[in-house]
Amino acid sequence: MDRVLLITGSSGIAEATALLAGREGYRVFIVGVDENQCRDLSSRITEAHFYVGDLRQPSAADGAISACLKHFGRIDGLFNVAGASGRAFGDGALHECTVEGWERTLEANAKPTFLMCRAVVRHWLESGCSGSILNMSSVLAFSPEPQYFATHAYAASKGAIISMSRAMAACYAPCGIRVNVIAPGLVKTPMSARAQGDPKIQEFIRHKQPLSGGFLEAEDIAEAAIFLLSDRSRHITGQVVTVDGGWSVTG
Repeated sequence: MDRVLLITGSSGIAEATALLAGREGYRVFIVGVDENQCRDLSSRITEAHFYVGDLRQPSAADGAISACLKHFGRIDGLFNVAGASGRAFGDGALHECTVEGWERTLEANAKPTFLMCRAVVRHWLESGCSGSILNMSSVLAFSPEPQYFATHAYAASKGAIISMSRAMAACYAPCGIRVNVIAPGLVKTPMSARAQGDPKIQEFIRHKQPLSGGFLEAEDIAEAAIFLLSDRSRHITGQVVTVDGGWSVTG
C-alpha cells in the first residue's frame, strides 16, 4: 500500500490507530508535542516518521504538512486526534467554568483541528489531490451527562468540531475531499485516568456503556477510524459516527 496517513497525537486513540494503520500497510506520519512518545511510537511501525510541534500554532500545522510531504511525498488521510481536557484550567459546569478554562479548552481541541484541516485542504486543493479527513469529537457534544461529566467548555469544543466538519464536507465534496467525525464514548486512555480511578464512575460506565461493559478500548475506536479514512468508506462524508458502547441510547 502506498497510502500515507497523518495522525495528530501519540498516545491513547492516536497510538492505537497508528499501530493498526501500520499493520494494515499504511505509511504513518505522527505529529505530537512529546518527542519521546512520537519517536517510540514511530519505531514500532514499519514505515513511519514524526514531527514535533504545538498544533495550537499555525506554523506547527503548516510545518507538519510540509514535513510529511518531504518525507513521504503525499498525504492521503488526516486523523485529528490531539486534544485535551480543560478541567485543570477551570472547565466545568457553566456557572463554575472560568474564562481561562473556556479559552484553553477550545484552544486545545477546536483550534488544532481547524489549523490542521486548513493546512491539508490547502495542499490538496493546490496539488489537485483528494483525501479523507477524520476529526475527533465526543459523545458529550450531543449526549450530555451532568452528574460526572459536566465540562461545558469541552462539550462546546467538540460540538464546534462537528459543525465545522459538516460545513467542510459540503464545501469540498466536489473536490473529492471527504470529511467525517468520530464521536467516542468513554475510552480507556491517559486522558480518562481520573475517571478510571473512580469506583463510582466505573459503576456508572458499566451501565452507561452496556455493549462494552465499561470503558471502551482505544483499539475499538481505531478500528472505526481506519474504516472511515480508507477507500472502503469512499461514499461517506459529512457524517458523525458514534462509537460509544451504547452511551447515547442508554438512560
